[in-house]
Amino acid sequence: MRGIFQPQGNIVIIARGCYNIPHPFTLMTGARLTVFAGHYGSGKTLLAINYAARLKKEAPDRRVRVVDMDIVNPYFRSADAGEAMVRLGVEVIASAFAGGGLEAPALPAEIMSVFDDKESLAVIDLGGDDRGALALGSYAKQMNETDSRMLLVCNCYRPLSKEPVMARRIKEEIEAASGVRFAGLVNNSNLAAETTALDVSRSFAYMREVSALCGLPVLFTACRQDLLPELEAGEVAEHNLFGLSIFYEKWGFNNAESKL
Repeated sequence: MRGIFQPQGNIVIIARGCYNIPHPFTLMTGARLTVFAGHYGSGKTLLAINYAARLKKEAPDRRVRVVDMDIVNPYFRSADAGEAMVRLGVEVIASAFAGGGLEAPALPAEIMSVFDDKESLAVIDLGGDDRGALALGSYAKQMNETDSRMLLVCNCYRPLSKEPVMARRIKEEIEAASGVRFAGLVNNSNLAAETTALDVSRSFAYMREVSALCGLPVLFTACRQDLLPELEAGEVAEHNLFGLSIFYEKWGFNNAESKL
């Protein structure tokens, strides 16, 4: 499928023609507060902002916020998508100093509001591995007392998580550092802009093994929106597919016709 990609600051949003591909998977059956955690480079940030945008689309009358707790990665964070998120009706909460060279950037006080406001929906983008998970440790009590869930984002194409046992080790390290237990898995296996539908399909066996090792269900598989038709034409009935429509500009998407 060919489409137009619209620049929005440091990210691009896929054209509406792709974004509106009919799809039965709904996010509204999940928790009010969702945390995405995982290995560096697993795609947590893109997943978080796409998830928040989808929540807003499904619940336009509810307040939706993205909390950027990634104080580890200075290259691309949820806060970098702030302008585009505002246009989509999603608020972004982030430290003004994260990624700015400080050893331990302070987390903003507004984070507490996502726990106190029981009517709002929120998505937390947690930093990579156990080091990044330490930031969530300060809110473990609130997490365990509210309608929340932490999901492990898995990418079988990353070198340090390419084996299922590696994913289990990452899970255990993040749980120990954050004081919060995972509730499920998300398959976000990808090769950035080079990802094909076949690459996504090949990740299913990996995820089944990770699920068995961790004792957790695979809640959904995330992939580029334009790959959905090809995947849905195959035998993927047991997989909830979640189309990603917001991407890194550095992937090479711009306001010209893409090669997808």
